[in-house]
Amino acid sequence: MNCERMKEHLADYLGDSLDLATKSEVLSHLSVCASCKEETESLQEVWNRLELLPGEQPGISLRARFYTMLEAYMQGKVEAKAGPAKVNDWIGMLWAKGPVFQFALSALLLALGIGIGHFYTPARTGDGEVAKLREEVHNMYQLVTISLLQQQSASERLRGLSWSQRVAQPDPQVLSALFQVLNYDTNVNVRLAAVDSLSQFSNQPEVRQGLTQALVRQSSPLVQIALIDLLVAIQERRSVEPLKHLSEDQKLNQAVKQRAEWGQKQLS
Repeated sequence: MNCERMKEHLADYLGDSLDLATKSEVLSHLSVCASCKEETESLQEVWNRLELLPGEQPGISLRARFYTMLEAYMQGKVEAKAGPAKVNDWIGMLWAKGPVFQFALSALLLALGIGIGHFYTPARTGDGEVAKLREEVHNMYQLVTISLLQQQSASERLRGLSWSQRVAQPDPQVLSALFQVLNYDTNVNVRLAAVDSLSQFSNQPEVRQGLTQALVRQSSPLVQIALIDLLVAIQERRSVEPLKHLSEDQKLNQAVKQRAEWGQKQLS
């Protein structure tokens, strides 16, 4: 296991949710890598302190404070659109500061979600308020997704793809970011993960079209085969022509050619 893979498993390691084989790899890496060991110990301390926090019940004034915070947040969004710094840029700058800031921001978002969840029960709030709250959480997921997808670290971009799976109905900006990763990311593993992330939105016509167009742009056999399998699974018949071109390409990887021929038969 290298440092990059170690960072991908760090949160699961701290949460003690790794399988035995992966946990063994992590421990082996920590025994020889001083940098990862130091980072893990630092985050472990933060994690332990979070566990010591008492579970608080919402006070009488929480509702008023929440709406004050929400009003300030909405005003900040308006100001962000008018100025050079946007909300997702702000999140991106915090995320870029390092793992400790990333963990702290994630913990803050989690704590905010738990607090709101305790307070806003069906018995105490109307349907309109619940819908509004869900929309704000949805927007937050999208902002974090886009911010992570723009990071230089492949592990952070992978984390962004994981966050995208929490977005039920992505807006065009999120879809554009996902296709940007799929078509142009330098890391094959990230592009493979992008295929998986986009598969959950394959009921949308623009996503199906984008997946078909991405097929001819790929140079990695692994990504090409993953796309072919997905296009067959969603029965995207518009991909028959691109599959035909792939199967006729004499320079193409033999395994991809065979998969393209198989895909043609499945969709014809």
